[in-house]
Amino acid sequence: MRRRYVLILSVVALVAIVGLSILLVTRQPVSATSVPSALVGKAAPDIRGSQFGGGTFSLKSERGKIVVVNFFASWCGPCQVEEPNLITFAWQQHRKGVVVLGVVFNDTIDAAKAFDAKWDTRQFYPSIADLNGSFAFHYGVTSPPSTFVIDAHGRVVAELLGPVSAAQLNNLVARVRA
Repeated sequence: MRRRYVLILSVVALVAIVGLSILLVTRQPVSATSVPSALVGKAAPDIRGSQFGGGTFSLKSERGKIVVVNFFASWCGPCQVEEPNLITFAWQQHRKGVVVLGVVFNDTIDAAKAFDAKWDTRQFYPSIADLNGSFAFHYGVTSPPSTFVIDAHGRVVAELLGPVSAAQLNNLVARVRA
């Protein structure tokens, strides 16, 4: 009787382990959610400011290129998760007419600069501060990470909430180009 109990328990444990393994192997990676935005199809609100490390950025001067604007904060866990993906995407697309811009959301300049330094972001894309929150206000951002894709004509074509993946951004850019 005891042997039968141990055998049944072993089979149940094995089935649970196999089921969990299948679940983990087949699940989709965490990625941002595309959301309906009042900005989609409209002209992107202008963003301009001093880049960390020098120079200035102006969204209007990037007309003719696809621009990915990512609102982030150093204290944001999902921002930490997505940063390698943004760097990969920026590296893959920098010679293809795509610009990535980081915009600091509700964070101190020192903390945001430390975040950029930790990831060595400057060599892949610029970041600017949203000192009075006006960029976030005009884009309707309430929490990071929030990402906007702007086409070559300066129109917002997508808004993504949560950590983006490089594949997700590459697919969006391919659709914009098509």
